[in-house]
Amino acid sequence: MSDDRQRLDKWLWFARFARTRTACTKMVSDGRVRLNGKRINQPSKGIAKGDVLTVVAEHGTIVARVTGLGERRGNADAARELYEVIGS
Repeated sequence: MSDDRQRLDKWLWFARFARTRTACTKMVSDGRVRLNGKRINQPSKGIAKGDVLTVVAEHGTIVARVTGLGERRGNADAARELYEVIGS
């Protein structure tokens, strides 16, 4: 994947929307994620900065704009730098 895109499941894991990458993959496969308003079922779908994600997670529904792509899974503060919440 190019440097300006990242796999959706990997980004969700870096941004700490679930505890494991497997859980992130299942979340996408189960249709609980929308990318720019379209339901996504492919965990390998590439996302980029500026994309809007709607995520139905265990702790609630979050609408967030991608502000950064992760390089590794860090602490909660680092995870929050990857997105901006625009609705819930």
